[in-house]
Amino acid sequence: MSPKENKIATFFKALPKNIFSGFVVSLIALPLGLGLAMASDAPPIAGIITAVVGGILVSILGGSHVTITGPGNGLVGGLLIAMTVLGPTGAYAAIIASGVVLLILGFLRLGKLADFFPSSAIQGMLAAIGLIILGKQFHIMMGNEIKRDGKIQYLLEIPATIKGAFSYDSTGLTYAAIAGVLSLAIMVFYPKIRNKYLQLVPAPMWIVLLSIGFSYYYELILKLPNPIDPAYMVSNIPALGQIVSDIPTPDFSTIGTLPFWSSVVALTLIASIESLLSIKAVDKLDPQKRRSNINRDLKALGLATVGSGFLGGLNVVTVIARSSVNVNNGGTNRSANFFHAGFLVLFIALFSTQLTRIPLPALMAILVYTGYKLASPVMIGKIFSIGREQLIIFFGTLITTLFLDLITGIAVGVLITFIIHIIVNKNMALFIRNVLKPNVLMFKESEGISDNSYYVSVKHFCTFLNYYKLKEKLDAISEDTDVVVDFSMCEFVDHTVMENLHNYQELFSKRGGHFEVIGLDMHDTKSEHPFALRRLLPISNVIKNNLTRRQVALEELAKDYHLEYNAQKSTETHFLESFYCFRTKKIEHINNRISNPENIINSFDITFSEGEFIAKEIIRTTMLIIKLPKAIPSFKIDREGLLEKFYSLAGYKDIDIKNHSDFSNRFYLVGENEQAIREFFSDDLVHFFESNPYYHIESNGDQLLIFNKERIASIKEIKALLDYGKRLQHVICKEPVAV
Repeated sequence: MSPKENKIATFFKALPKNIFSGFVVSLIALPLGLGLAMASDAPPIAGIITAVVGGILVSILGGSHVTITGPGNGLVGGLLIAMTVLGPTGAYAAIIASGVVLLILGFLRLGKLADFFPSSAIQGMLAAIGLIILGKQFHIMMGNEIKRDGKIQYLLEIPATIKGAFSYDSTGLTYAAIAGVLSLAIMVFYPKIRNKYLQLVPAPMWIVLLSIGFSYYYELILKLPNPIDPAYMVSNIPALGQIVSDIPTPDFSTIGTLPFWSSVVALTLIASIESLLSIKAVDKLDPQKRRSNINRDLKALGLATVGSGFLGGLNVVTVIARSSVNVNNGGTNRSANFFHAGFLVLFIALFSTQLTRIPLPALMAILVYTGYKLASPVMIGKIFSIGREQLIIFFGTLITTLFLDLITGIAVGVLITFIIHIIVNKNMALFIRNVLKPNVLMFKESEGISDNSYYVSVKHFCTFLNYYKLKEKLDAISEDTDVVVDFSMCEFVDHTVMENLHNYQELFSKRGGHFEVIGLDMHDTKSEHPFALRRLLPISNVIKNNLTRRQVALEELAKDYHLEYNAQKSTETHFLESFYCFRTKKIEHINNRISNPENIINSFDITFSEGEFIAKEIIRTTMLIIKLPKAIPSFKIDREGLLEKFYSLAGYKDIDIKNHSDFSNRFYLVGENEQAIREFFSDDLVHFFESNPYYHIESNGDQLLIFNKERIASIKEIKALLDYGKRLQHVICKEPVAV
């Protein structure tokens, strides 16, 4: 059977699950679409149009697998401004233009632009959006719609609205407030009820069903009109045929004005950031461990936004909450997004008149809860645990966004982050000198513990300003391989980079690969949080109280091997001077020692230099020394390559072992006492070298020095090094070392 037939068979096999998941998602999308549209001062049906157009086009043309598209929470503030400044028809024109810009970004493969924004600044922007949503919709939820000019004023009026809810003269307003409060309670407490049958109907849909049921109870049982004030009921839900006839005509007359393009930039910025963050988050949830084609998704989202704008809808974005529900209910491919759109069309066709029985406060309670989640105090605590400087970035972005606008807010967040980085490093030249330099080197390693491993070295500095260079390299690597990212030559690593590296570690782990970050042992951090920014310590003898993640792993490794671990730096390195490797090298220090009390086995990271002045090179690597209970010849053995052949021509004689031509061709063996070396290399020892990975090995007569690459080793590589050393010692001495 061909691969194409397999894919088709798999698709149809998974179809029932995706239909069911699409149905469950549509139960959330219906009330959220209505609520987000009204919160943006657009007709309620605009939110449904957005979800339908996005669901159809992105499911066919997109590059993600289990994401759901529709109107986004983050766009409420930008759409409010566009609707106010440009009017509804002008706002639709801005939506269409932002879709075109998003489409262009996708064709230019600029999905990486989202990586230029610091994580704390993005969190601050999202929190500000949450407060904007909460501030405006809270009053409607409490049956007290107010009109204010600024975002802050809506928040400041909340205490007065709460107080006024207990003194309404109108029964209709009291019932409206009760509907809002009860709906908010459902949003808060319903998810805590862990029942697989109840969970099939999500909390927002329960609000819709109970609201409609309440309306029918008064109409059919009590024979009374709905007690909620008519002004606080959903209205203007057209029938399916009327939607087509009422398609608005976008007004492009303001296309040459600053307000128009300010709205376009704001909508594009928020839509791209919200979508890209959601896509990355949903990829982690994908049970099939697939990676989305982000640029293809951007193009699909842009085209869907253009279509949505022409039909009277809003910007189409990838939404995390609905996508999570999709995964949790068995969605496996893009058809779930398509079916979610289909069910929404079915709901409007069959039940459009029933939707007018929903109280506005009930829908606004859903958005108030969403706004609270975006600006939750718990998130502030998490940011503080990463570092106090991150709170400055967070609140700087949040406050600027609230008082000014979204574009200015994110720009201020970027500027504050850059200033903090300069202050922390006390060195503006570091950034100016290196910002345009290539700082990432990657190559594939064909030897060692894996035949398919990659080594990535990062130099100078790595922050949100140049993280895209590292991301490009990492995205080119298959997630089922081994990757080592080395920051030992990097002077500064910021919070955004650390957070993204953590995401890569989770991704590689889920897909059967191994992703390890090394070289941060010499970096200082003010927080124990793994996402905290790191700065290379200028003084070599400063010892941190907090161990890095790698050092914690080394400590655990030592316990597993019944060895001792010492993270501190030491300049007592005289025991290395007798090895040929260090005759022309200057050792600065060793650290991260793993050894037994007798120092028979001694593994460590070492920093040394070659050359001086402008030729000086600092090298960091991981080595293993094994003490032997008997004297052996001094020698050096390495993999034979082109350079070693030149050494032979220069007079450094490669010692051949009789009857082992394969060994002699593959290994470069040198030493002063050739006869003793030939006698020492027994058949068992030769076979050991032939059947194991290549290591550089030296003997000084009573010790072996073993290392692989001239870089810091990963935890996985250190385990392999220890195992190799123990087995080699056993072959040499015919007895194991007690560790």
